[in-house]
Amino acid sequence: MDKTPRTLPRKSATFDDYTLSEIRRAASTGIYDIRGGGAKRRLPHFDDLLFLGASISRYPLEGYREKCGTNVVLGTRFATKPIELKIPITIAGMSFGSLSAQAKEALGRGATIAGTSTTTGDGGMTPEERGQSKTLVYQYLPSRYGMNPEDLRKADAIEIVIGQGAKPGGGGMLLGQKISDRVAAMRCLPKGIDQRSACRHPDWTGPDDLEIKINELREITNWEKPIYVKIGGARPYYDVALAVKSGADVVVLDGMQGGTAATQEVFIEHVGQPTLACIRPAVRALQELNMHRKVQLIVSGGIRNGADVAKALALGVDAVSIGTAALVALGDNDPHYETEYNELGTTAGSYDDWHEGRDPAGITTQDPELTKRLDPVKAGRRLSNYLKVMTLEAQTIARANGKSHVHNLEPEDLCALTVEAAAMAQVPLAGTDWIPGRGGY
Repeated sequence: MDKTPRTLPRKSATFDDYTLSEIRRAASTGIYDIRGGGAKRRLPHFDDLLFLGASISRYPLEGYREKCGTNVVLGTRFATKPIELKIPITIAGMSFGSLSAQAKEALGRGATIAGTSTTTGDGGMTPEERGQSKTLVYQYLPSRYGMNPEDLRKADAIEIVIGQGAKPGGGGMLLGQKISDRVAAMRCLPKGIDQRSACRHPDWTGPDDLEIKINELREITNWEKPIYVKIGGARPYYDVALAVKSGADVVVLDGMQGGTAATQEVFIEHVGQPTLACIRPAVRALQELNMHRKVQLIVSGGIRNGADVAKALALGVDAVSIGTAALVALGDNDPHYETEYNELGTTAGSYDDWHEGRDPAGITTQDPELTKRLDPVKAGRRLSNYLKVMTLEAQTIARANGKSHVHNLEPEDLCALTVEAAAMAQVPLAGTDWIPGRGGY
């Protein structure tokens, strides 16, 4: 018998288990993979930044005695009725169709309790959402599904969606199993047929046309509503500059950690830039146009806690927007439903079942039996609790850096743990004065 010691089998880092399974799946089916959620690969993110805090050279504020403001006003450039929010955390656009009517209602309830806004998404405005949202932003998308002038007037702001972080340059999907009678009627589509949204607006080809469209929307709404322009994290410096020159009141910038209802896996993981990489070029564009703080910047894509909020604000944004985190707060991907997630071929916390339409939590589904599981009142309270905690965390950090308002946080309050994060955020590598691309040691 050969007793020569053998080395352990070694798996390839390039052809890991997931890659091998995807090759087998593609070879078996002949179609690309579609899923929901955002990028799952490890990317430079806010965890790669740290606040320095105050000691002798900086004077901290006392958390129990000294106030730290969190309010923000959006749309001050041209709108006669800008939006005033109590906190700089908003709810991102997620469609009725992708989400259940109960989930859309819960988002409105939670945002209202917290003093912030929520956003419609593709497919139009539901009465439940409008009824429970004190401040509602209406998304104007390339598909125009569910769009009508009356709902534009009912909204408090309009967000023209040019791109999304999970799929810059691509359109969204809503598979047939989620096209119920009500969804089909709102979108003027056949029931049960896969819906694919366009990747670009049908009535303009560039920023000159965008300016015309923005003015049309201002006329429709009597110049009252702020006009947002949402872009994916592709070329943030130029896209922000062009959005501003086209007349936007607010720019929404979505990084690749942002989620989606459904799109190609290859899009989610290989197109776009990390949220952290998008912020500084966007802020620089606003500064060079002398529009920083005059045109407000909202950033989304992977925001999870108050530390993320504070870091984004320190880098120069005016507010952040959350989507995935808001759904988790409502109760999505709860381990309570682990057995049912397993039956779907996934697990709680994987966030890849949203497109299937069989969400056990009743959030990303149109199944009437499943949607009954979500109580909009209770779910709305959960969301408001989460938003409260995020705000308190951001305030705690701001006070620790000696700031009486969260918007007073600045890049000087930060350092980076990695060279990549230092380069993207344009803050010093921890323990040095070195910012990649600049001087120092």
